[in-house]
Formats: sequence, C-alpha cells, structure tokens
Amino acid sequence: MDRRVQHEVLREFLKRFLFHIILYILFVLVVAETGWFYCNSKVWYPGDTFYLLIHFIHYNFAPTFLFIICFGIIIIACMHFFAIASMLGRITQEIGKIYSNNTETVKLPAQLKEMEKQLNHIMADVRRSRQEADEAVQRKNDMIVYMAHDLKTPLTSVIGYITLVNDEDNLPVNIRKKYLGVAMKKAERLEDLINEFFEIARYNFTQMALEYSTVNLTVMVEQLLYEFKPVFAKKGINYNTDMENDIIVSCDIEKIERVFDNLFRNVVNYSYSNTDIVVSLKNIGGNNVRFVVENHGKTIPKEKLACIFEQFFRVDNSRSTEAGGAGIGLAIVKEIVKLHGGTVICESENEKIRFIIEMKKS
Repeated sequence: MDRRVQHEVLREFLKRFLFHIILYILFVLVVAETGWFYCNSKVWYPGDTFYLLIHFIHYNFAPTFLFIICFGIIIIACMHFFAIASMLGRITQEIGKIYSNNTETVKLPAQLKEMEKQLNHIMADVRRSRQEADEAVQRKNDMIVYMAHDLKTPLTSVIGYITLVNDEDNLPVNIRKKYLGVAMKKAERLEDLINEFFEIARYNFTQMALEYSTVNLTVMVEQLLYEFKPVFAKKGINYNTDMENDIIVSCDIEKIERVFDNLFRNVVNYSYSNTDIVVSLKNIGGNNVRFVVENHGKTIPKEKLACIFEQFFRVDNSRSTEAGGAGIGLAIVKEIVKLHGGTVICESENEKIRFIIEMKKS
C-alpha cells in the first residue's frame, strides 16, 4: 500500500473517530446541562431516592464530568479498535481473491475505498502476469515439441545418407561425395538446434552479470559484419553501412557482441533473398548512441510487434527445419540491452523490418 493510500485510510479513520468523540461530548454536555437545570428546579431532601447521587455530583461535578468523558472516549476507541480488527479480517479475506481464480473484484467498506481501488489494481496486474506466464509456458512447451520434431528430421536424414554410403560399396565417388555433403549439412543443422537448447537452458537458469570495459563499438560492428559476409552471401544479401567513426562505449563486450550477433542472425533468417540491409551507428547527442539495422522481409503485423521480444515467440508459426531458431534470440537481445540501461524496439512497414537500439556510452 503506497503512502497516498495510507494517508487516505488514516485520515478516514481519524475523521470517523473524532466525529464520534465530538458527538459523544456534545451528548454528555446536553445531558449535563439538562440535568443541571432539572436538579436546580426542585428542592432535594435527604430521603429522596437520588439525593446521595445528586449531592455527590453537585460537589464533584468537574471530576465526574471528566471521568464520564474519558470513559466514553475509551469505549469509543475500543469500538473503533474492534471495527478495525473486523476490517482487517475483511481485507485478508478479500486479498485471498487476488491470487485465486475468482473473477470477482475486491469490495471493502466505504472508508477503505482507496485501498479497494489499489487492491483491484493489484489483482488486475496479478491476473495479467499469470496470463502472460501461462502463455509463455505454453509457447515454451510448443517450441520444445516443434524442436523435438526438428531434431528428428535432420537426424533421420544423417542416418539415412550415412547408411547408404556405408551399405553401398560400389557407389560412384561423385554420388558418395554428394550423400556425405547432404549428411554434413543436416548434421550442422542438428548442431545448431542442439545449441539452441543450451541457449534456452543458459537463459532460464543463470542470472546475467555485466563485466564492463571500454570498446570501439564502430570497429566491433564492422568486424561482426565482416564475419557474417559468408552467411549473407549464401542468401544473396548485401549490406550498406552508415556509421560514425570511433564510437567508444563502456559495456560488457561479450554480451553486446551477442546482441549484434543475434540481430544479424535474425536478419539472415527473415530477410528476402537477394536484398540489401542497412546498418547505422551514430551518436544522438549527450551520452547516447543509436544502432539501427534494417532489412527487407515480410511485414510484421502491429499486434505481433509487442510480442517479438518475448521468449519462444516466432512471428511465423510455420515450422521449417532449414531456418529459424527457438524464438529466444530477440528475448536475449532485450535483456542484455536492458541490463545496460538501454532500450530496443522493432518497427515494421512496407516489407521492411527495423531494429533500433539506444544506449548510453558510459
């Protein structure tokens, strides 16, 4: 419960408590005033029924009045205490709804309206988080099933082609070489998928810690692009750069390399063949730097852009054993950039996909 709600609840209880005290004091004053006029309007004799009580009150009026006031305040305080205890029990009961599957909203007494609003807000957040967690688990389970199928397919091919080579002693050299080449390609794909499983395990069961050092980000990106040249060439992808020289940043070098590596792999997987990509790296004023990579590919629907950095999410749900991963690469990108105090977003329109990273240089 935040301070605003605490103050609101406290103010409401104090207001009601003081109201009842003032009402009680006014009541006692009215009774005392009425009793005073009544007692003075007649002559009291020792034999009268209330003579001793009236005589005592007359000579001890101030102490008696104060005693009645204090006693009444204590009674009122006890009543409010029990009311608060009852409300705490009600609050505990209503809080139970937050973590249950009950669809009812929290309802509290009028003086706890602010707390009721906050608890309903928390309930909405909890239910939304639970739904997102369930969706993430479902995506993960689906991905494991899909990847099990993807592992089986290249493994079957590897076994099949190696069996042909092993069983056929009289295979021509060119056919043997072709079969071994196909088996090698399938084995490499199998290795990539197994690496995806290790990637998932590392991402879920270790906490990333940053080891900062200084690096020339421009040189890093240029080097990674050079290393990706053979991969780009297989798909007929050309790249153009628009980068400022010698942009020096303080970061975890290994993890930032991983960010760019994951983005470039994503570009390869989801770019049209024989297209260009544009890579930009610039200072954007102050202590910030912006990295942009844009490629030509199938436009990502707006409703899916919000999910693209979630674990195990893939824009294209159709499965292929030749390309695409477990849907965790972009989730890792977001996590690493976030740990560095930066942001990453994706934009897509007119068959263009653009990833934008902004982060501090130090």
